[in-house]
Amino acid sequence: MKVRLLAAMVVALSGTAARAADPRYPNWPCTQAKVPEISLAAVWAGPPLDDVQNKWKDNAKVGALVAKLSARKTPLDEAEKSVKEFLASSADKTANAKLLFAGLFDTLNAQRSQVMNGLERVSRKQREAADKIREETLQLHALQGATPRDEAKVEALGNELIWKTRIFEDRNKVVRFVCEVPTAIDQRLFALGRVIQQEME
Repeated sequence: MKVRLLAAMVVALSGTAARAADPRYPNWPCTQAKVPEISLAAVWAGPPLDDVQNKWKDNAKVGALVAKLSARKTPLDEAEKSVKEFLASSADKTANAKLLFAGLFDTLNAQRSQVMNGLERVSRKQREAADKIREETLQLHALQGATPRDEAKVEALGNELIWKTRIFEDRNKVVRFVCEVPTAIDQRLFALGRVIQQEME
């Protein structure tokens, strides 16, 4: 029974570990298409940011607000309210709006890249783990077919395989959850960009 269960798990692992939908990104584990970077044009229709690109880092107030707004623990409605309050109290609303969005764009794009790189690292480890589980399952079959049969070895390897498969499946669940994060970051940047632009008008 235990062996049949392992065999079924190995078949499932094979499909999971080799699921890259886009051949350009063989380690990308998510069903969502991999878009390596957010395009500025997709999230910003305001004035050009060329003149403020890195200057937001020199403004302590903007830098602190960017850190707060880009933190996923800050609820979006609270972040939008903070944007409105900051721009309402700004002497030069347009300049501060551009600085703020430049900071959010840089910071959220960097966060997104970190998450995506982490997903690909885990995906590579999962593929290696699936290969190891398949290899050990073959070893288990060989041990079971051996004469005389070493029951202690069969039991030990069977238990180890069940444990490794459980870890593999748990990691897969985490990956599926984390796959939603880049999309959530995109949505946050788009929503905050829209509020910033509305406040400039």
